[in-house]
Parts: sequence; C-alpha cells; structure tokens
Amino acid sequence: REFESEIRFYSGDDPLDVWDRYVRWTEQSFPQGGKESNLAAILERAVKALNNQQRYYKDPRYLNLWLKFGNFCNEPLDLYSYLHSQEIGTTLALLYITWAEVLEARGNFKKADIIFQEGLQRKAEPLDKLQSFHRQFQTRVSRQTLLGLEEPPEDDTAVLEAAEPQRSSLAELKVRGKKKGIAPISRVGSALKAVNQTRSFQTVTSQQLPNKPGFAVFDENSASGSEVPVLASQPWMAPPAARAGENELSAGPWNSGKLLTLTFPPQRPRGGASSGIEVSYPVPSFTPYVEESAQQQM
Repeated sequence: REFESEIRFYSGDDPLDVWDRYVRWTEQSFPQGGKESNLAAILERAVKALNNQQRYYKDPRYLNLWLKFGNFCNEPLDLYSYLHSQEIGTTLALLYITWAEVLEARGNFKKADIIFQEGLQRKAEPLDKLQSFHRQFQTRVSRQTLLGLEEPPEDDTAVLEAAEPQRSSLAELKVRGKKKGIAPISRVGSALKAVNQTRSFQTVTSQQLPNKPGFAVFDENSASGSEVPVLASQPWMAPPAARAGENELSAGPWNSGKLLTLTFPPQRPRGGASSGIEVSYPVPSFTPYVEESAQQQM
C-alpha cells in the first residue's frame, strides 16, 4: 500500500526509482514468486508507465525491468526484438548477453553470434564484460563442434551381425497327427529379414557421407569490418503481451436468455388443483407436417 500510494502521488524527478524499489521489495518479500507476488503485473505497469520517457532508454534500471518482464512473456525473443527496434538498452551489454543466451539455449548459434557482434559494434557498456561472454560463447561452440567431429563411426559389421528381432505368436501352435510335438513360439519371418537388410543399407549409406560442421566460429581478428553480420532492425511498434495467468477467464458477453430450473421427476399438483407458478414453454420455430388424410384426434 505504501508503494502504491507513493506511485500515485509521486511528484519527484525520478519516477523510475519508485518502480525499481517496488520490484526489488516484491522479489525479496516473495522469493518463490507465484501468483501472490503479482510481480508480472507490477513489471507490466512499470514498463508501460515509463515507456514514453526516452531519458530512461539507456538506464540499466529500466532495461532490467524489461528483461524481468520478458521472463513472463510467451516468447521473450519478440520482446528483445521490440527493445532493439525502439533503441531501448541498445547501448548496454546486458541486452545482448541475455538475448544471445536464449538463442544459444535453443541451438541457434549463428543468430547468437550475430547478436554478440551487434553489441560489439555498438560498443555496449561494459564492453569488457560483453567481450568476455562472447569468448566464452565461442569456446563452448568450438568444443561442441570438435566433439561432433571426433565421434567414431559405428562398425558396419556390428550392424550387419546384430541379432534379428523375434516375434512371438499369440497362441501355441498345434501339431497334427498322433505323434506329440512342440512347435516353437518365437520365430523370424522373411518380412523382418527384409526390414533388417534395408536398415543396414541405410546405415552404411548414411555413414559414407562426410560430416561437415554446420557452424563456423567467427574470428574477430581475421574478419574485416565489411564481413561482420549486421542485425536488421524490425518494425516492432508495440511490446508483446504477457503470458496469461492460470485459472483466469477471458471477458465475454452474458447470455440474454432466461434460465429454466427443472426438477426430475416432475411433480404434479395434488387433487387436480393447478399450481400458482406458470411456466412458459418456448414456441417451436418450425411447423409439424400433418397428412391430409389424418383425422384430428380429440
């Protein structure tokens, strides 16, 4: 209540300070998060309340609010694209580090390297922190590429000499005649042999193809300035919507029809007397068909 009152009647020169303290107090009071903390709604109010004040676009506190709000969005990559198009936090290294980490976690190493190069070209601060994260990223990608090249191919003879899968019948086979005999339940059919031969051929064919790495590590010392990839700006005009909360119904129009309560089985009034409650039944929207030769029943 104190923070809400301070935000409502604030008359100072730094309204971002109130929102920053409000968010940090909420995180400390509700470390486990959840619906009780109402953190997503507070972050959404904060970024919208300060969206028109461009003096905060290079402020690390304002960028931190946006990045925390991105954790509650269905697609944080859309949020980062919006910040880049609006020039919010583009001079800070935290934006490019967070953006590249999300892309790396999804396996898009090429786009992650482009994001790092964009931050290095803009000389985002602190620059030494951005360069350190970029070197660590290149080391991880190089290690994964080398591990993929050093994996030994599977032995073809082991594949061809593998045991054929057997299939079991649902019931025992009976022997005709007076002699007693036992028929095997597990047997191998010609269809399974054909499948195994096809799989072995596909394995041998796939292993004959050369393994080429799909990612080239960028070397900032050997590359020239014209060959550095540039991140294209996208026309994001509005921030993406936050993730919908659980057990929340969307607003919609109420039905204008009347509700009719029925009791089963229906009860009739005793003694033939009519009840005081009149129930109106809906008139059908169609006319029943009656044959001309049919007599009217009384």
